[in-house]
Amino acid sequence: MAPPGDDVFFSSVAELSKRLRAGEISPVALAEGALDRLERLGPGLGAVVTISRDRALAEAKEAEKELAAGRWRGPLHGVPYGVKDLLATKGIPTTWGAAPYRAQVFEEDATAVKRLHDAGAVLVGKLAMVELAGGMGYNNADASFTGPGRTPWNTDFWSGGSSSGPGAATAAGLVAFSIGSETSGSIVTPAAFSGVTGLRPTYGRVSRHGAMALCWTLDKLGPMCRSAEDCGLVMAAIAGKDPLDATSLPRPFRPAPANAKRRRFRVGVIKGTREKAQAEVRKNFEESLKVLATFCDVVPDVEFPDFPYGPAVGTIVAAEGASAFRDLIESGRVKELRVPNDRWGGYAASLVLAVDYIQALRLRAPMKRALDALYAKFDALVSPTRATVAYPIGPDFDKVYPGISGGPAVIPAGNLAGQPALSVPNGFGEKGLPTAFQFTGRAFSDETLVALGTAYQARTGWHRKRPPA
Repeated sequence: MAPPGDDVFFSSVAELSKRLRAGEISPVALAEGALDRLERLGPGLGAVVTISRDRALAEAKEAEKELAAGRWRGPLHGVPYGVKDLLATKGIPTTWGAAPYRAQVFEEDATAVKRLHDAGAVLVGKLAMVELAGGMGYNNADASFTGPGRTPWNTDFWSGGSSSGPGAATAAGLVAFSIGSETSGSIVTPAAFSGVTGLRPTYGRVSRHGAMALCWTLDKLGPMCRSAEDCGLVMAAIAGKDPLDATSLPRPFRPAPANAKRRRFRVGVIKGTREKAQAEVRKNFEESLKVLATFCDVVPDVEFPDFPYGPAVGTIVAAEGASAFRDLIESGRVKELRVPNDRWGGYAASLVLAVDYIQALRLRAPMKRALDALYAKFDALVSPTRATVAYPIGPDFDKVYPGISGGPAVIPAGNLAGQPALSVPNGFGEKGLPTAFQFTGRAFSDETLVALGTAYQARTGWHRKRPPA
């Protein structure tokens, strides 16, 4: 069987699955091609930490044997993927993106990795990330010992964080899908900046056993893919209760069947999220609303509950992050981190008062009630994912795009409430960089968001665009 051409590596998971099951593509040849692309293109994007060649080829050979024998594990069988390097993988370094942990190796896989193995997916690499998932307060794209993650659309710009490698690697066709993590924006931001589709699941739907802890009450794992449909396929494999994670919930992901009766969705547009955005971001969002109107009842100018979402997230992340990395901070090894801010940020975080942390936690209850009451009226609310395109590599974030604002703090609000979000690409802005908008929903509405994203992408082609070679 001839080796797959580059076009194959920009296929969706659903498309790859059909061809693998039909014997049109060899899982071994597909894995070898993905490994080659990771080796050739990954370093230039700052997207890769470790290429798991031996494991990948062993898993691919097993998949090939099973498929030849007619044993099909499901739509991920034989599909190459990568994981953010905060997920433990047996015998393979798990560095957390940070120099002090470069030699760290665990003796078991994270639950999400085990579940993907059981689904037949082929792990080809550990993908780069912002050091310690940004928990020390980074303010620059050059925030990992692997260097800055670069969006393949324009490598002078950041791929987003903290799941920088998953965003860049998925967009560049180095992996068919990836697993990222989000505490407050770390899936949806790189999905937007890299031009892929990213799902932040409801808190607790995906086990975090074996994942680096930054913030126990906020951290979530989720898929980053070419399409919303693919996000659903990956979620179906990784979601559900895990006895090794007490916060995980018995809520498996069940996508709507293909023959399900279609209905019109009710979608609200969050007021104030586009007025101060970049012109192209605003224009592309308004064009997206026109597409949504063909299959949704779109309600304009929905008022978002007014709470201090940003300060609450900041306080919780600082306090829990300082606890998670207490040994690193107190040992002084934070001086080995790459970003100057990160070398002292842990000390500042250690000074968060217990009263402030508890107050931030207490505020989450009225926030959740208000958000749930609002979202109960809609299938989803929509807004631009980010008010700008990707940040340039080099300057600190607060030095670029002055005067741009995203309005209500939708990302920290959704994370505080444990709500899901789906970011989908919707065009291009400055410097040829992708733009995106997000569907946000009530807790456990993940399936609805995927259905909305799939319906939108059936009517548009932005998710099929490929970055320049």
